[in-house]
Amino acid sequence: MTDQRITEAARRMDGAIEVLNREFSGLRTGRASVNLLDAIKVDAYGSPTPINQVGNINVPEARMLTVQVWDNSMIKAVEKAIRDAGLGLNPAVDGQLIRIPLPPLNEERRQELTKVAAKYAEEAKISVRNVRRDIMESLKKSEKDGEISEDEHRRLSDEVQKVTDAHIKKIDEILASKQKDIMQV
Repeated sequence: MTDQRITEAARRMDGAIEVLNREFSGLRTGRASVNLLDAIKVDAYGSPTPINQVGNINVPEARMLTVQVWDNSMIKAVEKAIRDAGLGLNPAVDGQLIRIPLPPLNEERRQELTKVAAKYAEEAKISVRNVRRDIMESLKKSEKDGEISEDEHRRLSDEVQKVTDAHIKKIDEILASKQKDIMQV
């Protein structure tokens, strides 16, 4: 039962890292990525719909995205959603295809993006620490209830700390990689 808690802690901490990777995929670097448009919702048929459900998103070249809209009546709505998303993108309609050139990032915008990335990483670290706190409280309660010995509590606490340290280190590595990616000209 007690090793189950370590496994549970690692699984929950992995979840925090997955969320961080998903948030980082939406952060713009110098290269185009289909994930850049993930957060955009299009007003389709009276309800907000993710952009990937109204067309195909492709990356034909390093600084260009395209959206092949399936329904002709949705082209204007998709163009408006991309323009209003606050990503600094200026889409151009070409029939059913919307071309989205990615302008090069200036130094000031790169600095802002690295700060946003650091904020996301800190939120992931907080999540990992919250998992550690929950597991530590569970271990304390088990010791108090007589389910585990003091030595077992100490051993398991050390294991939880090792898992936590490994996940924090992984978050730092992911952040360093993303910041390097953002600052690359």
